[in-house]
Amino acid sequence: MLGRSHNNLRALSRSGRVFGARIDSPLSQQPVRRKSGPYGYTQAKALVFSKNGEPSDVLQLHTYSISPSLSSKSVLLRSLAAPVNPADINTIQGTYGAQPSFTSLIGTPSPSAIAGNEGVFEVLATGDPASPIRKGDWVIPAVAQFGTWRTHAVAELDQVLKINKEGLRATQAATISVNPSTAYRILRAYGPSTGISTGLGMRPLEVGSGEWFIQNGANSGVGRAAIQLGKLWGLRSINVVRERSSPEETEALRAELVGLGADVVVTEAQFLSRQWKDQLADITNNGREQIGLGLNCVGGKSATALARSLSEGASMVSYGGMAKQPVALPVGLLIFKDIRFVGFWLSRWNQQDVTGRRHMIDYIADLIREGKFRDVPLDEVAWNWDTDISTLAQEVQGGLQGFRSGKGIFVFGDT
Repeated sequence: MLGRSHNNLRALSRSGRVFGARIDSPLSQQPVRRKSGPYGYTQAKALVFSKNGEPSDVLQLHTYSISPSLSSKSVLLRSLAAPVNPADINTIQGTYGAQPSFTSLIGTPSPSAIAGNEGVFEVLATGDPASPIRKGDWVIPAVAQFGTWRTHAVAELDQVLKINKEGLRATQAATISVNPSTAYRILRAYGPSTGISTGLGMRPLEVGSGEWFIQNGANSGVGRAAIQLGKLWGLRSINVVRERSSPEETEALRAELVGLGADVVVTEAQFLSRQWKDQLADITNNGREQIGLGLNCVGGKSATALARSLSEGASMVSYGGMAKQPVALPVGLLIFKDIRFVGFWLSRWNQQDVTGRRHMIDYIADLIREGKFRDVPLDEVAWNWDTDISTLAQEVQGGLQGFRSGKGIFVFGDT
């Protein structure tokens, strides 16, 4: 299913918008000075936590040494970039669905976990000269809870996935495996019912069909990816966003999403109003054009309105809950419209379909190279050897704040 209908859908990314302080890419600086200690040991730093809580309270910057001796199945890595995702913050807070193991493997005073789940690394050394992963290659984590917020790491070969770095910036490679991948999986696996005779069967929206999907949180990383992938695959989208602080800012956001390929962009106030039913009828030709899929990352009233907007036999996929409110399911939608409500967790998909994930990562990377997939706006934070804990922890703590100028991402320089 994941490989269907993807011929002729390849792409190079235009330069992504970057907000915040200007910093140089680690790949464009002078040769990086690797910190080294006696006898060839690599000096490293990591953001760790030994108990759950708010990032500003529990995160610590730990310094440790990495032995130059590598097993034949391991590689030494240097971090290039690592984003701050809501799931990373929820993991630190202890509210995420999976928690890392606390260990003392890097010599922390108390058993701790290294934070961060997404990023890209450069291979500095391999334990086996014949290893399929070579010095200079780029890799991303192949397992969940990898711990990407650190300057260096030693990993087993099966813990990382090599990617083709040609034509990619480090920040692009670092942000492929969560948000774009979530949008890809949902759009390619979920959709309307296939009929009573198949029981609970569903089919994905058909590529090139012009079928509709609707989503809230449309300006999120997943939302932006869904807009672009949907446009590439010949699907149409209705996108709900929260109002900005001024009408001009709201209109600018609407125009930005339309530029990505959104067919319809509405504010949450419009979406929750009594007039939405009539507006939706106008959009869908009085309901003759079906809306077979809904993507929910908000919850609460927004999720209920999303469900009410779906056509008979459609599916609503929840992959997040930013409003921290439960999803209320009107029983009439379940009985009379046969709406399917399902949850989506990318980590489970990745574990169960390793080959599909490999194809998906390569496909998205190709889209970026060819200019058919634009970067999410980024707020880059330089992480050098002398960067202090307050700078790093402040960036993490602010990761759940609304109306940010861009997605927070650590970009590693002189480490």
